Amino acid sequence: MATRGFKICLVVSLLFLVTVTILIVSLSFTIFKPKNPDITVHPLGLENFDISLLPNLTINVSVGMVITIQNPNYGSFEFTNSTGYVNFHDTVIAEVPIDAELVPARSQINVSTSADFMVAKLVNDPSFWSDVVHGTLIFTSTATLPGKARMFNIIKLKATAYSLCDISFNISSKDVDTNCISKVKL
Repeated sequence: MATRGFKICLVVSLLFLVTVTILIVSLSFTIFKPKNPDITVHPLGLENFDISLLPNLTINVSVGMVITIQNPNYGSFEFTNSTGYVNFHDTVIAEVPIDAELVPARSQINVSTSADFMVAKLVNDPSFWSDVVHGTLIFTSTATLPGKARMFNIIKLKATAYSLCDISFNISSKDVDTNCISKVKL
């Protein structure tokens, strides 16, 4: 009689384990599947303008900006201090420090920072003047945000968010248009 009860308990336990496993696997492929963040860059305006004539001509310009990071996932993402880069064609012309932040689950944050442009590198690029004549400067920005993704403060995984933005600056209207593609890797 005791073995019959043991067998029933074993079968019920196995059915429960199989059901929970199927539930966890189906949720991980649907609701809890990592979704890419939505990152947008909003330039605010000129913060600093420095010219140095000696020993070499250098011109540095700082442009304030707000980076909006929207997290559509059910887990939070905490990233460490990072640096983004702004390129004009193949030349790095600006660095953008990005301070560590926590992006809560299913919400968005704004990160204030500034891009420190090295204008001499920009002006010395052979494509610069032809782009000025056409009226539009095209930049690309890249950022890698290493950190940790947390699900219910129980599951913690290493994660990295990558962002690539195309930035178009219309010289005559002074309009800035950004288009960003973001991915997250666990």
